[in-house]
Parts: sequence; C-alpha cells; structure tokens
Amino acid sequence: MFAPNVYIERRKRLRTDVQAGVILLPGNEESPMNYADNQYPFRQDSSFLYFFGLDYPGLAAVIDVDQGTECMFGDDLTVDDIVWTGPQPTLKEKCRKTGISETAGLDKLPDVLKKAVKQGRKIHFLPQYRPENVLKIQQLLGIPPLAMWRGHLALVSYRWQDANGTQGRDGLATHVSEPLIRAVVAQRSIKIEQEIEQIEAALDISYEMQTLAMKMSKPGIYERQVASAMEAVVLSHGSALSFPMIFSIHGETLHNHHYGNKMQAGDMAVNDSGAESPLHYASDITRTVPVSGKFSRRQKEIYAIVLNAQEKAIEAVKPGVEFREIHLLACRALASGLKDLGLMKGDIEQAVQAGAHTLFFQCGLGHMLGLDVHDMEGLGEEYVGYTDTIKRNPEFGFKSLRLAKALEPGFVITVEPGIYFIPELIDRWKAKQKNSQYINYELVEAYRDFGGVRIEDDVLVTETGHRILGRRIPKTINEVEEISSC
Repeated sequence: MFAPNVYIERRKRLRTDVQAGVILLPGNEESPMNYADNQYPFRQDSSFLYFFGLDYPGLAAVIDVDQGTECMFGDDLTVDDIVWTGPQPTLKEKCRKTGISETAGLDKLPDVLKKAVKQGRKIHFLPQYRPENVLKIQQLLGIPPLAMWRGHLALVSYRWQDANGTQGRDGLATHVSEPLIRAVVAQRSIKIEQEIEQIEAALDISYEMQTLAMKMSKPGIYERQVASAMEAVVLSHGSALSFPMIFSIHGETLHNHHYGNKMQAGDMAVNDSGAESPLHYASDITRTVPVSGKFSRRQKEIYAIVLNAQEKAIEAVKPGVEFREIHLLACRALASGLKDLGLMKGDIEQAVQAGAHTLFFQCGLGHMLGLDVHDMEGLGEEYVGYTDTIKRNPEFGFKSLRLAKALEPGFVITVEPGIYFIPELIDRWKAKQKNSQYINYELVEAYRDFGGVRIEDDVLVTETGHRILGRRIPKTINEVEEISSC
C-alpha cells in the first residue's frame, strides 16, 4: 500500500468533486464459483484499490459527502475462515493503513443506505462489471441489474424492505452516477510519482518476459513453450499477468490467445504481454520477433515502417496534443511507408482521410494505462478517452481508437502502431474494390500470408513532453536480431 495520506487525499478530492450525496464503492468478492474449492483468482476492484488500497475480499465502503465521513463495512474472519486462510489482521487494523477509523459489519450497510435514501439523498455508484456486485447493489438498492452495467445510465426508483419484511418504495431517482464516473476518471488519469514507480516495477518484469521470448523463439519450438516460460517469470516475481498474454506467429489476429502453433523458420511472433506490480499497476509491451533470429528482407521492410510510425508518434506526445491527431500522424507514416513499397498509392493525406490505410491498420494507436491495462475503460470509454466535444469516429479503423482527447501531464499511455495482413479482410475489400485508387491489390496478394507486426511502449506525458517508461527493451531491427540470435 501507499502511505495513508495518499488515500486520504484521494478521498478528500473525491468528496469535493462529487459535491453531495453518499458514495458507495463495493470491493470485489471471491468468486462464487468455488465448487470443489476451484476458485477464480481474487482481483480487487481497481477503483476500490485506488481510494482505499485494501486488497481483501468482502469489503464495501461508504463515503458520506455531506457529512465528510467514511466507513468501511466488512466482517472479521471467524475461526472457520481462519482454518483456510490463516490468521489475518482485523478490519480496524487493515483500515488504519488507509486512514479510515470508522468500521462496521456488513449487516449494517443496508440500514445506512436506506436511511440516506429516505432523507432524499443521492446514492452514487460506478458501473459494475462483476455479476456478484450487480446482485449486491440490486439487493441493497432494489435497482434492476441493467441499470448497473457499464455505460448504462438508467433512472429507476429505490425499493427497500425492512427487517420485518415491510416493503416500501421511495420516489428518488437513483442510477449509475455520471458525476462519480467523471470524478474518478479525472483523478485516476493523472499518475503521481509513486504510481509511476509501480508501473516501472511492472515494466521490469516485462523486460525479462520480452527478452526471454526473443531468446527462446526458435524453429521447432511451440508458442506455448515460450508463453509458459514468460508466465513463469511473472510468477517468480510473485506477480500476475496484467492481461491474457498474446504470443503468436499469427500476428494478423490482433488479440490472438492461441498458443498451439509450432514456430518455423521464416515466421515472426507478435509478443503482446504485461505484468502487474505489487500494487496491481500494469505494464503492456509488444515486440515482434523473428523466429529464425533474422528478419527476411520483406519482414525488415514492414517492421521498419511500423517502427518509424511508432517513433514519430512517441515524439509527438506532449501536453495539449489530442491523441487522435497523433493517431492520424501514425496512420500517415504507415501509409507513406506502404506507398514506398507499392502497396498503397495516390495522395497519402486523401488516402488516410478515406480510411484506405485501415486495410493494414485496423485498430487505435493506444490507450490509457494504470491499475487496469486499459485503464478505467470499465467506467466507459466515452469518459476516459473522449470529451463532450471530442466524439468517437464511427468508421472502421477509427472507431477502435480508445483515446482521442488532449493529453495531460501525468497520463500514462501506450503507443502501439501495427501493420496486419488479414486474408479475409483483404478478400472482402478486393471483391468490392474498396479504396482501389489508393490500394494496389495485386501486390497486396503477395503479402496475404505475411502475418502482422506490432511495436508498443508505455509512455508518460510529462510537463514539457514525454518519457518512455521502463528499461529499454530491444526494438530496432539490429537490437532484436542480435538478442534473437543468441
């Protein structure tokens, strides 16, 4: 955990930003799917971690904005629990570390919320993504489940039932709180020094993962052998993967979680992977590895285009610049390089405006990074990556851009351009001759089995520019070939 004052100040600002009402922040539970003691690993809710730092199941917090009070609800372990878990600190001992003095049993939570609602006060809560928390809030507030899922801002009435079974209904409209979403996103977007240290601790693990994969990727080796070795590195640090690992010779499938292919001479493997720091901050790094130790001429040409686009995009990162403009900068760099190879043609600016480059680059340039690998996106991308005036472009290749708004000091973002030759997409576009004035389909056919190349780094927006976080992981053609040939 961070020092108590970090969490105290975060909650103080949250009360100021939300202004009025009661904030309910439920922590995550152990998975209920525990038949035969087979449980999914516990992972605390990221916003709960951000404001309280308590990495334990079975907790819920209430912040009374009007009265300036905070209470953590939870139950101390029974002897039956301790048999399975071993001794644990009491709830009060845990809460001291996060600057909270008031605690209560979980059975007190319904009465606290019912009282607030009867007083006509707003109950603020975030969109929910775990079914058990959806059910928990449904029981506490009588809110239909659809009113709690991500991005669904529903207006419903509050229903309650007292201990005697008497039911009632108050006319208060209560729903997923947009003011709370905006307040949480505003805070979590700006990383403090201690958070940057955590991300770089995760990146230390990424360095080991990536360099090991470069050395292991040889003809005759299965993808799963490399993937399992990387996960072993993560486990050896007492850590966990920050997202399901992507390691595949079929890099044209952007999120490929299949590890069953035997690598052959001439293949390239896309390695998109990351780890969590001790406090659950994420890393997210991608490198593309030549299985033979050396890139072919054609692979070098495509790799160089992607690397040039990434370097130009990173160089453009600074406060005040809209990330959608950096995305377009990368798109133009990719299209220009593809034109030099004869795969694209015509005016590059017009080609990008027409979306012709999206035959080769179908996704966004990057996303926010923090306690979530796609940081805070469970609260709604429209709040994290967009604004009231900067709206998502619904067109193919642009609609997948997760971050478009102006960058601010303290943002941590990924920058990850790529070129992907997707046979089915090529066939569909070619059949319609889509953007044929900008695409040389005859030459594209020669690349249909090429695969894909992606290069990704994690970048901090500073007061005057940017800083690539973590130890430098081999990235240039010479660097990657040198370590891959070991």
